[in-house]
Amino acid sequence: MSASQPALPAGEGASNGELGLVGPIHIVGTGLLGTSIGLALVAKGYVVWLSDVNHEHARTAVGLGAGQLAPSDLTAAQLVVVAVPPDHIGTAVIDALEASPEAIVTDVGSVKSSPLDVISDQVGDDQLARYVGGHPMAGSERSGPLAASASLFEGRPWAVTPDVHSVAAAPLVEALVRACGAEIVRLSPREHDHAVARTSHLPQLLAVLTAGQLAEALPEQLKLSGQGVRDVTRIAASDPDLWTQILLANRDAVDELLDNVQSELVNLRAALDDPDLMSAILAKGVAGTRAIPGKHGGQPMASAAIFVAVPDHAGELHRLFAEIAEIGVNIEDVRIDHDPARDFGLVEVQVEESQATGLAERLTERGWSTHR
Repeated sequence: MSASQPALPAGEGASNGELGLVGPIHIVGTGLLGTSIGLALVAKGYVVWLSDVNHEHARTAVGLGAGQLAPSDLTAAQLVVVAVPPDHIGTAVIDALEASPEAIVTDVGSVKSSPLDVISDQVGDDQLARYVGGHPMAGSERSGPLAASASLFEGRPWAVTPDVHSVAAAPLVEALVRACGAEIVRLSPREHDHAVARTSHLPQLLAVLTAGQLAEALPEQLKLSGQGVRDVTRIAASDPDLWTQILLANRDAVDELLDNVQSELVNLRAALDDPDLMSAILAKGVAGTRAIPGKHGGQPMASAAIFVAVPDHAGELHRLFAEIAEIGVNIEDVRIDHDPARDFGLVEVQVEESQATGLAERLTERGWSTHR
């Protein structure tokens, strides 16, 4: 069985859809994702079992309220969630299929094809029918159980990636997704890996390369750092060991995109002597930002920024937001850039474009220092 075989559309295989999520649910791995899933499920009243090769992590997760330590007999588990590092997903899934012979098994790894290949090579079709890949698009630069949150997945997309053997098992995994408050995205394993290479893995690498250029910069140069460089490099602070595993596991899809970027870099260097070409490259970037879905998955809204100087004291942000609410304007996004010379923050408030000018005028009338 190849990982490239397509999944059926969501809703097919619904003959098992009446099999609701009742538990027990066994979570293997109690890092950020595993513990967060446990917290979300316990909050909904499910019985959750926790296990981890790092016993201290498991005890910490239990102490946080993410579940109870797993019993030695795992045969009663209805669902197993494998939340281990990428290098160990295939082995951990196979172990779970054997230890819980009636359970559906899923995982939360960020690459789907390579673990499926490992599993397919070592189990029969009957066991393969009980494995459904998954990938919640949520996380943090922090790791470990202490970084976990029951609301980590609220409103976030969660890919569910059955192959042709396991379509009938997908509804139970989708019930897990709904229980955690996430949004279901049904993809085949191959479709998923190409999607995350474009939307997650390539941005990670480009952020790393940009941040790497800062490591050798002079302190005087870094004083000019603004919110833009922080936005671009934020994800570069993620765990290098974890990302090495992710990128190597998805090497084919990532390599294809890096070929594209390499060609674009050649064009970009040529554009330094060609204003028309530079303008076209920059315009393509603008088009890419507009292709990203807007809030609630809808079309991107035309927005505009208002910059407000806010004293760096407790309660000032609350006062600003409260006054914007009194004016009757909804904030679409917000960023804060701290003034290096004064105890002020420059707050960039994104609002609907048609409301920006009026909001700036009203805030100025109320004593705020603003500009657009």
